[in-house]
This record gives sequence, C-alpha cells and structure tokens, in this order.
Amino acid sequence: MKRPELLIPASSLEVLQIAVIYGADAVYIGGEAFGLRAGAKNFSPDEMRAGIDFAHQHGKKVYVTVNILAHNRDLEDIRTYLTQLRQLGPDALIIADPGVFLLAGEICPDLERHISTQANNTNYLTYRFWWEQGARRVVSARELSLEEIQEIRRQIPPEMEIETFVHGAMCISYSGRCLLSNYLTGRDANQGACTHPCRWKYAVVEETRPGEYFPVYENDRGTFLFNSKDLNMIAHIPELIDAGIDSLKVEGRMKTALYVATVARTYRQAIDDYMESPARYQKRQDWYAAEIAKCTYRQFTTGFFFGKPDAGAQIYDNSTYEQEYIYLGFAEDVTEKGYASVTQRNKFSKGETVEIMRPDGENEETIVRHIYDADGVEIESAPHPRQRLYVDLGAEIRKFDILRRKSGS
Repeated sequence: MKRPELLIPASSLEVLQIAVIYGADAVYIGGEAFGLRAGAKNFSPDEMRAGIDFAHQHGKKVYVTVNILAHNRDLEDIRTYLTQLRQLGPDALIIADPGVFLLAGEICPDLERHISTQANNTNYLTYRFWWEQGARRVVSARELSLEEIQEIRRQIPPEMEIETFVHGAMCISYSGRCLLSNYLTGRDANQGACTHPCRWKYAVVEETRPGEYFPVYENDRGTFLFNSKDLNMIAHIPELIDAGIDSLKVEGRMKTALYVATVARTYRQAIDDYMESPARYQKRQDWYAAEIAKCTYRQFTTGFFFGKPDAGAQIYDNSTYEQEYIYLGFAEDVTEKGYASVTQRNKFSKGETVEIMRPDGENEETIVRHIYDADGVEIESAPHPRQRLYVDLGAEIRKFDILRRKSGS
C-alpha cells in the first residue's frame, strides 16, 4: 500500500510555511502571472525562492502553477517567466495549455511537468498521451468517479502519477472551464481572473412569462442555482488509496493560514493513521470531522467520487460560509519570557479564551493573560489589523503554533 502525497495550496510565503509545518508533503503556489488565481496574493520571485528553500529544508516539494490557457500575446512573457522559474528550481510545473507545455519542455527540461485539471483529463488515453509527451503526472478532472480513476490506474504506466482533488471548493463548470465570469464581468476565468458568479444570487424567469419564477428551491432572497457544496473526502482515505491515487490535492490558493493548517493537519493525521492502523483511522472519524469543520466551508459533499451527485451536492438557499473558528494569528517567534510574537489577524482581548492549535494535532484552550504592543506597552485588546503583538497565554507556545477562537465567543 503506497502512502499518497498530501498536496496543499499556499497563497503566500507565510501560508507555505504553515502548510509545510502542518503536514504537507508538497505545496503548490502561483507566481505573479500565468496562474489561475489572479486574485490571490501570489509569490514574487524572491518570495518564491524563499518558499522553495524553506520547503526543501524540511524535505518537502513545491509545484508552481503556469496553467492559464494562453493567447498569442502571452507567449513571449511566458518564455521569460519559465526562464526565471528554471533558475528558482521548483520541483514541478502545473500546466494546462499544450503550447505552454512545449515551452516548458524546451526551457525547463529538468523540471517535472504536471498536467492541470484545467486540461479536462477524463480518460486513460488522455493520460497516455500526456505521458508520451513527457508529463510525469496528470491531475484528474473533478467529474471522475473512483471507479473511473481505478480504470485509468490499470491502463497507464505504473510509474505515471495521478493527482486528484479531495477537498475544497467545487466549480459548477466542467473542470473549471467556465464562461460566466467572462460573459458577465469581462474577467476571464481561464486567465486567472474569475469573479465567482456561481456564488451570486439568481432568479430564473421564462422569457414569455416575466415575473413568473421557475420553481426551484428558493427563498425570498433568490435562488442559488450554481452554488456547490465543498468537497470533503476525509472519511474516505481508504477508497482514495485503493483507487491508486498518488497525490491527494486540497483546493484553496485563496485561503487563510488557519484554513490551510486545519485541512493539512487533519488530512496528515488521517493518512498516517490509516497507513499505520486502519482500525485507528476508523476510531478517529469523529475527531477528523470535528477538526475539518473548524475552518470555513460551504457544507460538504463527496462530489463525483461515488457517481453523479444528487441534488444534495448543491446549496440552494445561500452562498455563505460556515465558520466555527476565527483566525487570530500564529507564533512567528517566542520571546525569552515565553510570549508569542504575533501579527494580529482578528480582534481578541485580554481575559478571552483562545485555543492553541499545534502541528502535532494537539489543541489547548487557554486564557489570554497579557497583551503587549510592539513597544512593550500593555493593552487590553488588539483591534487593529496586522498589529504586531506579544501575547502571554499562560501556556507553552512554540513557533508556528496557531491561535484561534470560537466564532461568536
């Protein structure tokens, strides 16, 4: 039984470091251009170099997305960008466009090339095609069932790798090939600028009967026709491994460090538990479910893995996230007095109960005893975003421990 890779997204250098510390085997990131998350902070060349160095120091890998569908006007700049990536030395490039794939082979011959889900990889002949062109790995389309993935595994070379999304947001369009954003706002999803109109409120009216609403599940705020639940396969690690998937991929290059840490840590524990003892994995299902619910999500579904989803895979009455915990920051350092050095992300106050989240799976509730500003002056609360603080938690704190509190507390 082969241990699968856990592949985690990162939107920034800070989040990359958190992903590595909290259990990722590999992290995928985007540069400042030519990826499909133009709205993410993304990485400058210096940040990318620092992130690759950090990951490699911890024995982890970094993959860089170059997965736009390129126009003629993009190609010369992509040549320049690929030359830069060759010098930075990530472990692989994630590519969708055949033209970009050819350029990457020419300019970065020593870097692995992985085929993005954006290329709509739905059958074993497609996998074989990309293998013969020099691809090491193909990311399966989200529309595939486990049965279909098993058949692909049987029909491709054993050393070829299958990467599959197992957690995160689902696109309502075919593997992300969506024209809604371009049509409604002029921002092209296939150029990394999606405005996510699938999350907007809609009311459907038949052309010849204005004012008469189509009877789909709706309330007085509208109908959320396209709004998918989030994928969550934490309870199905055995099936994913049995299908022959080499890399379990989490969606979320727009997510916070708390989201990344929570999902990475939970899947890390689940994979390790199953590989060491399937019985232990089954016993800890409640813990996995409770932990994975501590990050933001839009309810959960198993997507297409067990066949075509029923109506329960959609959310028809709202487009809001569930949020049980709020991210306060993480211990960027620890002072000689044992105080956590934190860049504050959300307001918290002296005397408040918070939870310390540790990479090893431990959580510890504690009371905030003292808060000091950057000048060492004690303050009662931390209302200013990204304020530099020193926090006495009355508990042991280690670098990269995360601080969070229950929503509404």
